Amino acid sequence: MNWYLAVLKNYAGFSGRARRKEYWMFALISFVISLVLSIIGALIGADFLSYIYAIAIIIPTLAVGVRRLHDTGRSGWWLLIALIPLVGGIILIVFLASEGKPETNEHGVNPKLAPQAI
Repeated sequence: MNWYLAVLKNYAGFSGRARRKEYWMFALISFVISLVLSIIGALIGADFLSYIYAIAIIIPTLAVGVRRLHDTGRSGWWLLIALIPLVGGIILIVFLASEGKPETNEHGVNPKLAPQAI
């Protein structure tokens, strides 16, 4: 949960680098929250709950995705590859799941070596 909260604290921080763990824990917890809100919304007849949550976290989701791509040495513009049908999403998942560059790059120091601000 600390990884999820760390991303929310850095709400619109598009600069820097994000570890794989930070990105994927945020994605997992966001998915679980969205799933729970969808179930609750279906039970009470308010399907808009998950939509409100999705709109609320769109900026932090984009920001952590850009920072994750920065960790792999890529530009944040690579997020747009997901717009290519079928293969774009697969390529993006491979980029997001790949190991970050161990050395310092133009986006900052290796986040594994930097102290965590939680």
